[in-house]
Amino acid sequence: MTTTRQQDSPGLRMGRPFGIPVYVSPSWLIVAVFIAWTTQPTFAALLPDFGEVATYGVAVLFAVLLYASVLLHELAHCVVALRFGYPVRRIVLYMLGGVSEIEKEPDTPGREFLVAAAGPAVSLGLGGVCALLYAYAVPPDGLVTALVWQLTYANLIVGVFNLVPGLPLDGGRLLRAGVWKLTRNAGTGTIVAAWFGRGLAVAIVAVPLLLSVMSGQTPSTTNTLWSFILASFIWMGATQSLRVARVRARRPQVNARALARRAVPVTADVPLSEALRRAKESGAGAIVVVDHDGRPTAIVNEASVNATPEQRRPWVSVGSLARSLDPSLVLGADLSGESLLDAMRGSPAGEYLLVERGGEVYGVLATADVNRVFTGV
Repeated sequence: MTTTRQQDSPGLRMGRPFGIPVYVSPSWLIVAVFIAWTTQPTFAALLPDFGEVATYGVAVLFAVLLYASVLLHELAHCVVALRFGYPVRRIVLYMLGGVSEIEKEPDTPGREFLVAAAGPAVSLGLGGVCALLYAYAVPPDGLVTALVWQLTYANLIVGVFNLVPGLPLDGGRLLRAGVWKLTRNAGTGTIVAAWFGRGLAVAIVAVPLLLSVMSGQTPSTTNTLWSFILASFIWMGATQSLRVARVRARRPQVNARALARRAVPVTADVPLSEALRRAKESGAGAIVVVDHDGRPTAIVNEASVNATPEQRRPWVSVGSLARSLDPSLVLGADLSGESLLDAMRGSPAGEYLLVERGGEVYGVLATADVNRVFTGV
């Protein structure tokens, strides 16, 4: 499964294949124990000469090999993404599989399709290779045979399940690519695939329960629990995709000129109270610090102004509340949409100075004003 950038503290770092950091989340231990517990009876039947403790050891080894297969699945996504020039932050293996944190979304439906398809293709390929080994290369019985047989089954299940059309599964990204291609709208593709994902989440819980009721059997507590866990994961992923689609739909409204605040220029030694008075008189929404030649050198931080008690403002100079104007904080007034957001992501700050192509100051862009476009506040 692929996703965009996530939060930090992913777990234990295991290595850097292809230069991509790989982490194992502590939650993986939960599913490793569960896999060992549920597959031990199968290995006990396949390996009658092994004792109970030994078959539990084999089951743990199978869990490790299965997650090695999941890692290859995620690496396939990442390698294709890297070939297209999309940065990959890391891979995280966790309780319900793996996540490839690709920093940039594919910019065409064709690339979206190829990045998404790479993972299931590797899983199905591993399943096929294991099936051939089981049929022609390994002994008729024994430890290796039992492991190869279980890996055949597991990789085919992983590959097929990931092809189910619904976000956040790979099949959902394939569906998104198809709808994107037909409608020429990535947002429409995301919405369709996300709603398919929500439907899948409901089906994962409802179908087994309905079949149990129709057959007169009592649903398995363990299977029902894991159905709810898996369905919750898919529902939350699909819901997050819908939120992202709504945010992206508002990107065209992000226009530097339209969101700019008029700025009042003051020197660094001017008291904050006086600067605010001048800003109010001129109808400005921002304060820019200039040198004695009138050249802008810093932007007064709005959060720092708000945090300064009113009784202290006559004694605080604007220079002490300003951030120096690094070149990255000076943006073109013509920027809009994704170009503007990329520039802001490259140098996070509360305010940016907007300039015309000739270098003239146009105004100040506050990050808070950009955020309001997406929150609707």
